[in-house]
Amino acid sequence: MADTVAAGLGEEKETENEDKEREKQAGISKPKSEKSSSPSEVTETLGFYERKAVKQEKKRSLSDLSLLRFISAELTRGYFLEHNEAKYTERRERVYTCMRIPRELEKLMFFGFFLCLDAFLYVFTLLPLRVILALIRLLTLPCCGLNGTRLLQPAQVCDVLKGFIMVICYFMMHYVDYSMMYHLIRGQSVIKLYIIYNMLEVADRLFSSFGQDILDALYWTATEPKEKKRAHIGVIPHFFMAVLYVFLHAILIMVQATTLNVAFNSHNKSLLTIMMSNNFVEIKGSVFKKFEKNNLFQMSNSDIKERFTNYILLLIVCLRNMEQFSWNPDHLWVLFPDVCMVIASEITVDVVKHAFITKFNDITADVYSEYRASLAFDLVSSRQKNVDYSDSVSRRMGFIPLPLAVLLTRVVTSSVKVQGSLALVCALLFYLGMITLKVLNSIVLLGKSCLYVKEAKMEEKLFQNQPAATPGKQASKSKNKFSAPPGDPGDESLSASITSQPVHQSETPSPLLPNSNSDQFLTTPDAEEKDIAQDRSELKHRASKKDLLEIDRFTICGNRID
Repeated sequence: MADTVAAGLGEEKETENEDKEREKQAGISKPKSEKSSSPSEVTETLGFYERKAVKQEKKRSLSDLSLLRFISAELTRGYFLEHNEAKYTERRERVYTCMRIPRELEKLMFFGFFLCLDAFLYVFTLLPLRVILALIRLLTLPCCGLNGTRLLQPAQVCDVLKGFIMVICYFMMHYVDYSMMYHLIRGQSVIKLYIIYNMLEVADRLFSSFGQDILDALYWTATEPKEKKRAHIGVIPHFFMAVLYVFLHAILIMVQATTLNVAFNSHNKSLLTIMMSNNFVEIKGSVFKKFEKNNLFQMSNSDIKERFTNYILLLIVCLRNMEQFSWNPDHLWVLFPDVCMVIASEITVDVVKHAFITKFNDITADVYSEYRASLAFDLVSSRQKNVDYSDSVSRRMGFIPLPLAVLLTRVVTSSVKVQGSLALVCALLFYLGMITLKVLNSIVLLGKSCLYVKEAKMEEKLFQNQPAATPGKQASKSKNKFSAPPGDPGDESLSASITSQPVHQSETPSPLLPNSNSDQFLTTPDAEEKDIAQDRSELKHRASKKDLLEIDRFTICGNRID
C-alpha cells in the first residue's frame, strides 16, 4: 500500500513539474503570440463596434423616419446648378438664341420679300419697255444695214420671248371661266377641299422646279451660238413648251386662289381653319430633321417665296371679293380679320419652325445675317456685271414671276373696267407710279445690299478677278498630279468661310494691274512644295468644305444659277 501511495505522489509531482515547465514556456512565447494575435483581435473588436454602430444607426434612422423630417428635407434640398456651370450657361444661350430668331428671321424675310417684289414689278414695268425697244431695233435694223451683226442681242431675244409668252398666256386665260371654277370648288366637301389644297401646294413646287428649267432651255436655245453643232429640238418646240408651262402654272395658282376665296366666304370658317392648320404640319415635317447651314438657307429662300406667293393670292382674293360687292369699302373691313389671321399663322409657323431647327442643330441666330449678305452679294455683283439680277434671285429662291404676273393681269383687267379717257389717264398714272415704285425699290435695295456686303466684309470679293496666284504658281499647279479635275476652275479655292464667293473664269473682269512675266521667277521650290501641300489638303476637304455661295446655287427645287 505504501508503495502505491508513494508512486502516486511521485506521479503527481511529475505532472506538477511538467505543468510548471509548460507555464514557463507559455510565458516566454506569450509576447510573440500577443504581437501576432493583436491585429485579429483589433479587427474583431472593430467589427464588433462597427456592427454595434450599424445597429445603432438603423435604430436611429427608423426613429428619424417621420413626416415632418421628410417635408423639411424636401423644402431645403438644393439643385446643384453650380456644379454644371458650362452646361446651364449653354442652355441659357439657347434660350437667348430662340428669343433672337424672330427678329433675325423677319429681317431676312423682309429683305427677301422686297427682292421678290422687285423681280415681280420688273415684269410689269421695265419688261414691256425692253420689249418695245427690241421690236423697234428689229424693225429698224434692216433699214440701217446689218453690217455683220446679229438682229437682236441675246438679252433682247429673251425679253421678246418673255413678252410673247405673257401675251399668249393672257389671251389663253380668257377661256378659263373663274365663276364656274368658283362654284365647282364651292360645291365640294370640306375634306375634299383640304386634300385639293394640299395637292395644289405640292404641284406648285413641282411646277416651279421644272418650269425654270423649261424657260432656261428656251432662252439658251434661242441665244446659243450658231457655230456649235445643233443638239436640240429647235426654238419653236421649246417656245410652245414654255407657253404650255406658264399657262398650266397660272391655272394652278388660280385654283389655289379660288380655294382660298371659298374658305374666306364660307359661313363657319371651318375650311379656313383647316387650311391654316395645314401650315403647322410643316413644323412636324421639318423640325425633327438634321439641318446644316446650307440646307437652312435653301429652306429660308423657299419660305420667302412661299410668303410672297401667299400675299399675291390674298390680293387676288380681295380683288375678286371687292368686285362682287361693287367695290364697297365696308366689305374690305370684313375681309381684314381673315387676311390678318392667315398672315399671322404664316409668320408664327415660320418663327416656330426656324427657332426649333436652330435649337436642335446648334445654329446661332447670326446665320440669318449671313444669308441676307449672300442675297445682297448676288444683287451687287449682278449690278456690277450689268446683268439682270431678277433672274438670279428667281433661281435662288425658286420664284418664277411669269405665271403670277399673267394671273394677276387677268384678274385686274376682269375686275377693273377701263372706259373713257379719264380711266385711261388713271391707268397711265398707275403705270407711272409702278415704274416709280420699281425704281425706288431698286435704289433702296442696292443701297441696303451694299451696306450688308460691307458689314459681312465681302466687298473685296466684288473686285476679285482670279485668286491671287502668280503665273509660276499656276504653272507648277498644272504640272503636278494634284491639279483640279476638269470642269472646275483650276485656281478656284474653296474656303470654309460661309461668305466666300466662287469666281468663274468666264465671268471675271480684267485684272486691275497687269502681271509681269518676271513674277514667274519669284517662286521658289519651297513655295511650290507648299502649293502642292495646299492642293492635297484642298482635294481632301473639297467635298466637305463647300461654302454657302457655292452650294446655295441649288435651290430647294434643284435649280442652278449659271
